[in-house]
Amino acid sequence: MLYGIAAATASFLLAALLTALLRAPALSLALVDRRRRRPVPLSGGVAVALVTALVAGVGDGTGVVPLGSAAGRLLLGASAVGALGLAADLWRLRRRWLVAGTAVAAACVVPYGETGPVAGALAVGWITLVAAAFRGLDHADGMAGTVGVVTAFGVAACAAAELWDGLAVALLALAAALTGLLLHNWHPARTALGACGALFTGFLLAGAAVFTRAGHAPAEGAAVLLALTAPACLDVVLVLLSRRLAGRPVLRAGPDHLAHRLRRLGLTPQGAAVVVGTVSCGAVLTGVLVHTGRAGAPAVWWVAGAAAAAAAGLLRVRVYGPRHGAGAQGRVPGPSRPRPPRGASRVPAEVAEALEGGSSRRAIFPVRQARHTEEAQVSAPLRVRNG
Repeated sequence: MLYGIAAATASFLLAALLTALLRAPALSLALVDRRRRRPVPLSGGVAVALVTALVAGVGDGTGVVPLGSAAGRLLLGASAVGALGLAADLWRLRRRWLVAGTAVAAACVVPYGETGPVAGALAVGWITLVAAAFRGLDHADGMAGTVGVVTAFGVAACAAAELWDGLAVALLALAAALTGLLLHNWHPARTALGACGALFTGFLLAGAAVFTRAGHAPAEGAAVLLALTAPACLDVVLVLLSRRLAGRPVLRAGPDHLAHRLRRLGLTPQGAAVVVGTVSCGAVLTGVLVHTGRAGAPAVWWVAGAAAAAAAGLLRVRVYGPRHGAGAQGRVPGPSRPRPPRGASRVPAEVAEALEGGSSRRAIFPVRQARHTEEAQVSAPLRVRNG
């Protein structure tokens, strides 16, 4: 217990300090998010991954809280996925390579002896899906970090209930490191997780959840896994369904994530992160209660029903067109006059009336009017004198 508190405190301080120190190198290397209006460094994920691996490795190396072979393999796989995400941040790798690399790493860490081959294959797909979902949550300031902190505490509670002390300490270190990141990632964000931190966080959380549920009933295990990662799964469902219904390619990026829809409904960036974090708290608490036997498996149906209702409602939010009430350029149009029919005169009515009367001509056009002599000179044919 004392080492867990010390590990969490050290992770928080180190992550906050290292995140601040890595901003300048990230800017010099152009390791920034180009989808934002201002350049946001993507070095926060590097700090989170390094601090989590360092704290967990010190506990295992000193023998205070040994990780064990399975948890050590999981942490190594998460580090490898984080390195792949860093390469994607630097060189813009294609998504298919990220998905393939994450799936290979997941296939190397799943405990097939406890899950079996079929459930193990499903676990590989689920770990890959959750890792990609956390990368999608990183589109908004503070969203991925908030959900990651809540989920890490929940999975750590499940690991402690299964006497996975080393894994629980590693997850507490991850939660503390993400909290230190939020000091710089809260809106307006000065740094972001990037693919490195998002894939590392999602992979470690999903793999740890699979480890804690290995050996339990498959149906109940799937329900607990769904409750622990409900916001991330909801974001993936929204993105896939909206792109398919709109006829857009699935891998084509767009403003159709959970945070984008909440912003369209009028929430501020901070409000969207708080709402998703609150929903995540309820879902994770349900999963922990079901895992520890304090609640029955049917309690997860409430989480699934709420997620389905939220998905049905958020799918009705228009995300691919301009904002509601805005023009084509994103501005609210003011009152406009009706366009005149084709062929009609475009001279305003008040000007036309003034032109009909000679007395008001000088009042409307304050310039010297042409006299009759000048008009005669202009209208007469021009003669060119030679010689």
